Amino acid sequence: MSGRVLVGVKRVIDYAVKIRVKPDKSGVVTDGVKHSMNPFCEIAVEEAVKLKEKKLIKEVVAVSCGPQQAQETIRTALAMGADRGIHVQVMGKDYETLGPLQVSKIFAALAKKEEAQLIILGKQAIDDDCNQTGQMTAALLDWPQGTFASELTYEGGNLKVVREIDGGLETIQINMPAVVTADLRLNTPRYATLPNIMKAKKKKIACMSAADLGVDLTSRLEVLNVEEPAVREAGVKVETVDDLVLKLKDTGRI
Repeated sequence: MSGRVLVGVKRVIDYAVKIRVKPDKSGVVTDGVKHSMNPFCEIAVEEAVKLKEKKLIKEVVAVSCGPQQAQETIRTALAMGADRGIHVQVMGKDYETLGPLQVSKIFAALAKKEEAQLIILGKQAIDDDCNQTGQMTAALLDWPQGTFASELTYEGGNLKVVREIDGGLETIQINMPAVVTADLRLNTPRYATLPNIMKAKKKKIACMSAADLGVDLTSRLEVLNVEEPAVREAGVKVETVDDLVLKLKDTGRI
């Protein structure tokens, strides 16, 4: 395999931050909140860089959609080993309603523009948990897809993908070009070293808009209300199995 890999790197609220709902319940508070790269995107970047280190591909391009701050996420990917970045600027209302379908259209357009051989995305983002972008991108491009990948091997012009499924593991073989989404066990992302962080500052990030790619960002979804999850009620301790059975009967559980 030679050619170019596009890797999606989404900027999300950091996994360690406690999420707060806005007073008007229109969304979650993002101002002044720490953001970082989506953890599954880190795994996707690591896998792409590994493919380049094995000389199976020539170039890794990190792509992020969002406001100016998305460039910080791209710089992190560049420090991990990506060669260059593409920032698709999405601002204001368009960013608030940006969903998997819109991002998929952007990736499909970029794949054609960049003549990519492979797209690697995180299987899902920890903010919306949609788990849709990879599948939608593959559908728009009419490319084979290997989702929930826990192992990726290049064999004789094809990709062998071991997938995490409910019943265990499934192994498939897909032709190139293709879309792969990274699961948790695919690899352990490397830490960006200080020299690589410094080198990343000199790598190029191209900026463009969705309109430049001919993509309409109009959303088909409308968020009506966002609420905190219900507070979990305190449990009850019982002394014996008989007490447990009696309690379950009293509450109509059995």
